[in-house]
Amino acid sequence: MGTDELLLPRSRQANERLHSMIPGGAHTYAKGDDQYPENLAPVISHGRGAHVWDIDGNRYVEYGSGLRSVSLGHAHPRVTEAVRREIDRGSNFVRPSIVEAEAAERFLATVPTAEMVKFAKNGSDATTAAVRLARAVTGRPRVAVCGDHPFFSVDDWFIGTTPMSAGIPARTTELTVAFPYGDLAATEELLTRYRGEVACLILEPAGHTEPPPGYLTGLRDLADRHGCVLVFDEMITGFRWSEAGAQGLYGVTPDLSTFGKALGNGFAVSALAGRRELMERGGLRHSDERVFLLSTTHGAETHSLAAAMAVQTVYTEEGVTARLHALGERLAAGVREAAAGMGVGDHVVVRGRASNLVFATLDENHRPSQQYRTLFLRRLLAGGVLAPSFVVSSALDDADIDHTVDVVAQACAVYRKALDAADPTPWMAGRPVKPVFRRLA
Repeated sequence: MGTDELLLPRSRQANERLHSMIPGGAHTYAKGDDQYPENLAPVISHGRGAHVWDIDGNRYVEYGSGLRSVSLGHAHPRVTEAVRREIDRGSNFVRPSIVEAEAAERFLATVPTAEMVKFAKNGSDATTAAVRLARAVTGRPRVAVCGDHPFFSVDDWFIGTTPMSAGIPARTTELTVAFPYGDLAATEELLTRYRGEVACLILEPAGHTEPPPGYLTGLRDLADRHGCVLVFDEMITGFRWSEAGAQGLYGVTPDLSTFGKALGNGFAVSALAGRRELMERGGLRHSDERVFLLSTTHGAETHSLAAAMAVQTVYTEEGVTARLHALGERLAAGVREAAAGMGVGDHVVVRGRASNLVFATLDENHRPSQQYRTLFLRRLLAGGVLAPSFVVSSALDDADIDHTVDVVAQACAVYRKALDAADPTPWMAGRPVKPVFRRLA
C-alpha cells in the first residue's frame, strides 16, 4: 500500500450498513468508526497471524488484536485445531461436560494462586460476580475501584461512574468510590472514611506503569486490616505479564481475580478465580446464604474451554510471554528512535510494559491531543499498519516490526510539519477521532 491516501469505498458502505442495524455500528464501542479518522475505518474480511485484510483488499499489520484478546495471532493452528476437534463432539449439554473439569484443572495449574475457578463468556460478568461475592461475604455495600484504570465492567456499578452514565440511578453509582493507583495513604484514608462499608478493592494490578515497590503488598495488608476483599482484574495482565498473571509475577495473592482476553485467543471465555472459602459461597457445599455467583447458558461452551486449554499449552510450551516482551521491546525502541529522528520524540510517546504498549499523541504544548492522534492514525493506515495501540501479538515477526517502524517514521515526518504549523487540521482530512467515554454522541 504505502500511498499518501487510502481509499476504502467498500468499508465506507459496510460501515453505513452496520450503523443502520447495529447501535454504534459495532458490538464494542472501542471498535467504533468514531475511533478512526473520517472515512478510514476498515471493515475486516479476515485475519491470519499478525495480519488482517479489509473488504477493500488492503492488508495491514495489526496491533491490539481483538482488543488485546488475540495474543497468539489470528487462526492459530493449535487453537483452531483444538476448537475444531471439540465442536464435532457437541458444544453444550444439559449437564456439565468433562471438558469443564479438564479446563478447570488446567487453569488452576496455570494460576496456582487460585483454589477454585468458574468460567464465563466475558470479562464484565466475571468482575461483577466478584463484586457481588465480595458484598455477600462482607455484608457491605460499597465498591472501591481504582480510578486510574479505564474499564472494569459494562454493569451499572462501574458504568455509572463514567461519562456514559445515562440510564443508571444515582443511588447505584453512589455506592462506587474511587482510589488512586500507587497511593496507599489515600486508599487508607478512603477505607477509614467509609469504615465498615467497603466490600472490596478492585484494580488492575499493573497498567502503563509498574507497581511502586511494596504497593501491592501494602494493598493486600490494607484489605486485610479493613476486612475487605482484594480483587485483581487480570483481564489484560493475565498471560501478558506472566502465565499466572501479575499476581504470579509480583508474588501478591488477591482474594479473587478475573481473567479473560488472552485466555481464549479470540474465543469467548473468561474466568473468576480465587480462594475456596469465598468461591464456595457460590456453590452447594456450605451452610451459609447462597450467592448467585455465575450461571450462564453458554458459560461452559466446550469449544471455548478447549481454546483456553490450547492457549495455556502454547504459552507454556512456546514461551509466549517472553516473546511478547521481546517483540514489544524491539517495537518500542524502533518507534522511539524514529520519533526522535523526526524531532517528535517528546510528542509521539510509547508507554507501558513491553507486552502491552500504548502510544500517546501530544500537541505543541505537550498535552494529549485527539487531533494529532487522528493525523498519526491516518498515516499509519496509509502505510498498512492498523494500530489503535502498539499491543503486540506473538505472530509478529521482525519484518513486521521493521515495516511498522518505517511507517511510524513517515508518520512522524508529517507530525513534525503539523507541529511547526501549530495546526494539525490540514493533515486530518476530517473530524478528529473521539474518546470512547463521552456524554454526547
